[in-house]
Order: sequence, then structure tokens, then C-alpha cells
Amino acid sequence: MINHGDGENLVNKFNENQDILFAIGDQTRQAILITLMQGLQHPGMRVGEITAKTHLSRPTVSHHLKILKDAQIISVHKVGTMNYYHLDSKSKFKSLKGLIDQIEEMFLKCESDTILYQAERNGV
Repeated sequence: MINHGDGENLVNKFNENQDILFAIGDQTRQAILITLMQGLQHPGMRVGEITAKTHLSRPTVSHHLKILKDAQIISVHKVGTMNYYHLDSKSKFKSLKGLIDQIEEMFLKCESDTILYQAERNGV
């Protein structure tokens, strides 16, 4: 069992990561992220390149790029009138890793409590 403080910390971590969890939870955005990861990071990829590789419409790609950008997962580099999208080196993925680490720690704590309970119950 986790204590109240640990539970509150976990709730706070979830709240801090809502944007990124929402952004990466969609299969279309996952496809766009994978496409960006497979492309050149400098200067990045243009919307037309992303549409060609994902077979999605230009408006769909633009819509999902905005969500990924707002979640601070990707950035845009402008050269004149051209926009190049790439992974954001200051991405919030580190914060997400902190959430995952905390969840794993809570699972381990609950698991060890279960093992102790079963041992006590069995008289071991």
C-alpha cells in the first residue's frame, strides 16, 4: 500500500504530464513521431514530406503537428516561408520518464506488500 503523500505526488506527476500523455496517445500522432524520428533532425521535415511518408492529408498532419508542438514534443524551425518540424531537444519526455519511474516504484512497493501479506497469512 502506498501512503497518502506518495499518492499525491503521483497525482501531481500525472497532472504535469497530461499534455504529453494526450499527444502520444493517438495512433496518428505516433505515426508522425516515428516518421520524424526516421527523418533528418536538421533542418527537419516539411509537412509535405510527412504527408508523403504517412499517407495522411496535409490538414490532418498540420492539426496533429500543432498538438505535438503544443505538448513540447516537437519544434518548428522556420526558413523564410518554409517550416521544418523536428523532435524538440528540450522535450517534456524527461518529465514523462519521471512519471513512469514513479509508477514503477509504486508497483514494486505494492508488490512487496502483497508478498509480505501472503507470507504472514501462510505463517511463513
